[in-house]
Amino acid sequence: MRAYYSSQFVPQLPNGHRFPAQKYRRLYERVRASGLVAEGDMHDALPVSEADILRVHAPEYWEKVRLGTLSDREQRRIGFPWSPQILARTLRVSGGTLSTCRAALRDGVAVNLAGGTHHAHHDFGSGYCILNDSIIAARALQAEGAVRRVVILDCDVHQGDGSARLAQDDRSIFTFSIHGAKNFPFHKATSDIDIELPDGTEDAEYLAMVEEGVGRALAASGADLAIYIAGADPYVGDTLGKMAISMEGLARRDRLVLGLCREAALPVAVTMGGGYARDVDDIAAIHTETVRAAREIA
Repeated sequence: MRAYYSSQFVPQLPNGHRFPAQKYRRLYERVRASGLVAEGDMHDALPVSEADILRVHAPEYWEKVRLGTLSDREQRRIGFPWSPQILARTLRVSGGTLSTCRAALRDGVAVNLAGGTHHAHHDFGSGYCILNDSIIAARALQAEGAVRRVVILDCDVHQGDGSARLAQDDRSIFTFSIHGAKNFPFHKATSDIDIELPDGTEDAEYLAMVEEGVGRALAASGADLAIYIAGADPYVGDTLGKMAISMEGLARRDRLVLGLCREAALPVAVTMGGGYARDVDDIAAIHTETVRAAREIA
């Protein structure tokens, strides 16, 4: 199984920013140490191309991102300040998801040790997301003729509003999101299938709803490829999640989603999504179990 990462890790952010910048380095280190991915199958992601970006994002917005001319308000909406390092990281995250999708089409499953930047919209970034890696990858593969239809299985605790709006007039990209009803974003978009859950939802209800929703999405989408956003933020210890899902419950979720894709003979590209636990090692541990679940079906 191939895995993609960005050696351009997120720089330490100024005090007051809640994004756990070190989680990606910790995850990379755990996966390398675990042996879940063979050394020769770990690949440093290449930056996504401008042509791929402009299939999804407005030229004016991309120009601001590229040149670092986003306004203070636009940067606050994203959630952290622009920097050359953030730009380099952003391009490699989307490039990593595209490479992960290509690898999944070859091998059945592949993993990006980042990605799931589902709050990025056509002409603005939001919620720690600058470019929408899932939609960029889907449209690039469609342009190449590699796939006709893609299903996004979004199990981050926050609705994938950017993905839903970017795909709302495109029947070839099917969006499924299971998320907290009262969590960010507070003005929801409309996915093809949305399942909204109350604060405090626990393992049994959550897993039942995941199984029901993913089953419906796979049946309805007619997809050639799934992109699975395996957010760590439904975890009971997450500072932004408002859910009560155990680490074991999240591991069971990953095996459930990936198992359903395998039963459908559907290649699946896995991205990590969000995670905001106080202990960064908890986030890395949850994401590592996602990689383990992917390894099991490879």
